[in-house]
Amino acid sequence: MKPLIFEGSAVALVTPMKDDFSVNYDELDRLLDFHLENKTDAVVAVGTTGESATLTDKEHIEVIAFCAKKLHGRLPLIAGAGSNNTAHAVELSKAAAEAGADALLHVTPYYNKTSQTGLYLHFKACAEATRLPVILYNVPTRTGMNILPETYLKLSRISNIVAAKEASGNFSQMAKISALCGDDLTLYSGNDDQITSALAIGAKGVISVLANIVPEATHDICQSYFDGDSARSDTLQLTYLELIENLFRDVNPIPVKQAMNNMGFEVGKCRLPLCDMDAAAAEQRPLPEQILRKIRGAVWLGTAGQTDWYGDGQTGTGHPFVAEEPLKSCILMES
Repeated sequence: MKPLIFEGSAVALVTPMKDDFSVNYDELDRLLDFHLENKTDAVVAVGTTGESATLTDKEHIEVIAFCAKKLHGRLPLIAGAGSNNTAHAVELSKAAAEAGADALLHVTPYYNKTSQTGLYLHFKACAEATRLPVILYNVPTRTGMNILPETYLKLSRISNIVAAKEASGNFSQMAKISALCGDDLTLYSGNDDQITSALAIGAKGVISVLANIVPEATHDICQSYFDGDSARSDTLQLTYLELIENLFRDVNPIPVKQAMNNMGFEVGKCRLPLCDMDAAAAEQRPLPEQILRKIRGAVWLGTAGQTDWYGDGQTGTGHPFVAEEPLKSCILMES
């Protein structure tokens, strides 16, 4: 059986930017503290949500190194190292390993789409570049490429290809992957709106955009299922469904960064070509932070006593969204 990188919720971490679009390392430090304190099970740096496509290689590796130093082994650090240029992906893999990553995330090549044989050879080269465990990332809606179950089977025979982030949304395919690969390939959901469904067919967690907003709740969706309480896991999944949908109302990570800024974080804007949602689009649906106000029991930092955070009859003093002083102006109380 291959090693398990993490079980539960791995945050697909945003990369905070200053007004001049340089990386805001002070805020990155704060975000990592936030996740260390709120049950996040692993951190994925410089992936799609981390705007890897618009970071220079130097910035890319500096962010990984910063995260590695800050986390210092307290959470697994998974570094995005994907590229549609195999040689470049190999270089990023080696540099990420030297920077302190615990594992690598490799997306399928995009734009210059290849065959299933080409996918196998690409991922094989990436895996052989380091000794780090590799998570394959299948997201056909973004890349135009789909890793077929039979290709997963071949890839799972490579010793350090240990997992897959499956964002195809195709549960028949995911079930077949699980049946074919068994313990040689761990599955993680790549879709926040399908966490419980993926867990039901054997996934070990999620790589999550939602966890940027409510890390403890995202962890609890998984942990409740692992603890045998699938009803609570389902309740939490459905409770946050509208929020999840609105985090993908525009190209990720535009909505999640805007939501985090509105909540008091200072993650800045996305680098071009991604830009803020226009006013007309923003008015069509409620903002994520407005949806949080509707979720029963969603309360910001500063609330004392026992609170039914999720509206499921279970109380506790912990909160799915704990933050520093700037967020106190955004206190949400149950109406």
